[in-house]
Amino acid sequence: MTTLPSGDPPSAPSRRIAVRLAYDGTRYAGWQIQPGLATVQGTLAEAIRSISGEVVMPRGASRTDSGVHAVDQVAAFTSTSGHSAAVWWRALNALLPPDIAVREAREVAATFDPVSAAIRKRYRYRIYDARWRPVLDRHLVWRWRCRLDEERMREEAAALVGEHDFTSFESAPSTRVSKVRTIHSLGVFRPPLAGDAAGAEVWVEVVGNGFLYNMVRIIVGSLVMVGSGRRSPGWLGEALAARSRPAAGPTAPPQGLVLVSIELDPGKWPATGASELGS
Repeated sequence: MTTLPSGDPPSAPSRRIAVRLAYDGTRYAGWQIQPGLATVQGTLAEAIRSISGEVVMPRGASRTDSGVHAVDQVAAFTSTSGHSAAVWWRALNALLPPDIAVREAREVAATFDPVSAAIRKRYRYRIYDARWRPVLDRHLVWRWRCRLDEERMREEAAALVGEHDFTSFESAPSTRVSKVRTIHSLGVFRPPLAGDAAGAEVWVEVVGNGFLYNMVRIIVGSLVMVGSGRRSPGWLGEALAARSRPAAGPTAPPQGLVLVSIELDPGKWPATGASELGS
């Protein structure tokens, strides 16, 4: 007769779960948890606790600022609950508030880190410059009260493409040692139809390997200075070369910014499988 060992039953093996999130950042003080404030990270952590009883802090690939939105934030957490990715997908979406959704959930390697796995990030900023105020998308755009010259903005944007020291485009103070980042593309255009009317918006889309604090919003604020005629052609390149925050333009407000997509290292992101839900 075999005697079973005494003591507590063995714990379930841990699983690393990665999720892709979309959220409206209007009522959140950004991604990162802050005492006494509603944050996306904190809200997700509370939903995880309600499901499994675990106190874990999900790690996000991008620390979006207060009021900034996302349609493809990537986060990961480790759980010993034994729930599959499919169960986590259903349970989180049942508990999260209407302004946060889990698009996809996958089981990943125990070492998966969303920050180091992110290869490229794409952000979009919407500027509304029609004569009338925005109505339907008022919390998703920056209203500018005069018509912008998007062609001029597009020409100036070319100075920022490539690998540069972007000290001029980072809010201080900062703990980042290196200010060097690579912008792969920086587009300025009017979409055929956006918001309340065709031609009512200018979109700035930027793709890079990483961004400094408020970098995208400062780039947008600087481009608006050029598009509104408040700065002369060639000024943006001079601001970049100065490597000084006062040399660049203002920081655009947060509500017009959305994290559109995060490209992950395929070697760290599993191929589509049974554990994938959504998206």
